[in-house]
Amino acid sequence: MTDRPNDIHAPAIAPYGAWTSPFTSEFLVASAVRLGGPTAIGADLYWTEGRPTEGGRQVIVRRTPDGVTADVTPSPFNARTRVHEYGGGAAILDVDGTIYAPSFEDQKLYRVRPGEEPEPVTHTEGMRYADGIVDAARQRLICVREGHTGDGEAVNTIAAINLATGDETVLIEGHDFFA
Repeated sequence: MTDRPNDIHAPAIAPYGAWTSPFTSEFLVASAVRLGGPTAIGADLYWTEGRPTEGGRQVIVRRTPDGVTADVTPSPFNARTRVHEYGGGAAILDVDGTIYAPSFEDQKLYRVRPGEEPEPVTHTEGMRYADGIVDAARQRLICVREGHTGDGEAVNTIAAINLATGDETVLIEGHDFFA
């Protein structure tokens, strides 16, 4: 075997970390689906999928006990929050299969029922919502709410949102961060 330095397929020696690769970090994650927030409601399993092939759109997915998997949030709805800039728990699930999720486009909370178009629940401009639960007894959502309505830092609260009217009531305030 002879050493052929002009052979483009010959291995090259380079210092650790300085070698080049045809596999960039962008190439490696270009089609990697991100999974998050698995939650069981009855016998159904729900989770979010971050889909890079759809521009990073966050989709809420449901799997039934018979193995059928389907998107709950229709395209182009992007169930993603910008609370604390990096997001938080976006999907809020009710025991009846109704989902409450923020739209990345306007950050309002929407009611999503399987087979139906999302309908807005909140109407206050400049708010972001995350990490919620359904308070069925009082017909409201309890969640982290981040207000971007004034100058300066965002105002973080824990808020209750009336499911019938979308009216919001601050339950806890006065701290820089809630989760």
